[in-house]
Amino acid sequence: MLLQRRMFLLASVLIATLAGVAFRYQPAIEKPQLVGVRGLGALGDGITDDTTAIQKAIDAGTGSVVFPSGVYRITRQLLVNLERTGPIALTGDGTATLKMSGQGPAIQIAGTHGGTALPATVKPEVWNRQRMPMISGLDIAGDHPEADGIRASGTLMLTIHRVGIRHCRHGIHLIDRNRNLTVSDSHIYSNKGIGIYYDNVNLHQSNIIGCHISYCEGGGIVCRGGEVRNVQIGTCDIEANMAKDGASTANVLIDCQEGSTAEVAISGCTIQHSNVKGSANIRILGMGKGIRKDTVGSWGHVTIQGNVLSDVEDNIHLKGCRGVTITGNSLWMGYKSNLNVEGCEQIVLGANMMERNPAYDYGTSKETINAVVFKSCRDCSIAGIHLHNVKSVEAGMVVDDCHRCNITACTVLDCSPIGILMRNCTKCRVSDCLILSDDKHDAMSLPLKVIGGDLNQVSHNHTGIK
Repeated sequence: MLLQRRMFLLASVLIATLAGVAFRYQPAIEKPQLVGVRGLGALGDGITDDTTAIQKAIDAGTGSVVFPSGVYRITRQLLVNLERTGPIALTGDGTATLKMSGQGPAIQIAGTHGGTALPATVKPEVWNRQRMPMISGLDIAGDHPEADGIRASGTLMLTIHRVGIRHCRHGIHLIDRNRNLTVSDSHIYSNKGIGIYYDNVNLHQSNIIGCHISYCEGGGIVCRGGEVRNVQIGTCDIEANMAKDGASTANVLIDCQEGSTAEVAISGCTIQHSNVKGSANIRILGMGKGIRKDTVGSWGHVTIQGNVLSDVEDNIHLKGCRGVTITGNSLWMGYKSNLNVEGCEQIVLGANMMERNPAYDYGTSKETINAVVFKSCRDCSIAGIHLHNVKSVEAGMVVDDCHRCNITACTVLDCSPIGILMRNCTKCRVSDCLILSDDKHDAMSLPLKVIGGDLNQVSHNHTGIK
């Protein structure tokens, strides 16, 4: 027994020794390197042109380029050529400002990814050298009329986190082709152009989360042309992104007229201001190019859910769309309408709150109309909306020249002169709605009026008329 114990101890010591030797001879894991831009000559004094020094730090290809506290003035774009630099992060702790005193983007991220989001389409060199470029903890300030913040093309997994962009033209400008974009916890504020601009880009999979996007005169988040899919806009504050004398735009504008955008979710956001001509909180122009070049399609597959929307001409404006679901939102102060739907099909309008709250009955809010309008639409469901105190227009809800629309279980209160107006519709139905008015000063002359049309059904509504 004693001999067995000694042999066991000897074997244990031998195993431990061999393990230690093996551990000592493991290949060393290369630690990521940090390059501080000041170490390569950048002064960060807000006066000296630091462009060359910062570009050297980027081109060094060491992985992480760090910006200590300071104001780094640059006069031309900082080019991040991912094929040359390899994986890279431009980082600060929130105390460094890039002051762009030249034309174009302060930071240009350029990759060569030509595949989709499918892993099999990503070339090995893109995985190895270009995946997930990151910009975080930096403030970018424009100091030139045509200065932009960040421009990206050919990127895979571009991540923009805790970044501020102000006084530029466009904040984040997406061009050509990109895949799998994330923008989070960022402030895109007071820019002359567009906050986040999908500019004729081919981009699938993008998330915009927890951002402030405000006072950008050309629109907050704008998709125009291109081919865009899978856009998630969540828990953002998006405000006042319309110039007083500028072209019609919106806090969120999806314009498919020269392309297509679909598979969009807008949820949990506060979206509001400003009441200027042509303004909207969410505007979707869905009629655009089809999958084949010779076709035209109505684009949609959009969910608008759980948002707070106010203080514009049209809170939600849909034109030429298909497959849009609107539910669980709170809408008020629509100077023309809470909801304006034109030439759309397969629209589901669920339970939404649209009331005139006395606590907000001040200033120009007294001039708001807040109507719901469906014009030249087909195959739509309107169920469970709560519509209150629409005035200065022909009816609280107008359904005009529509086909196969089902209006049920809605509450329409204190609207004047008419609660629901259905005009020149076919095969539509209004049922089980509560359409009443107790307002003695602005009484509803008719709860429900049907003009023209054919094969419509009106039944089981409570209108207060015996």
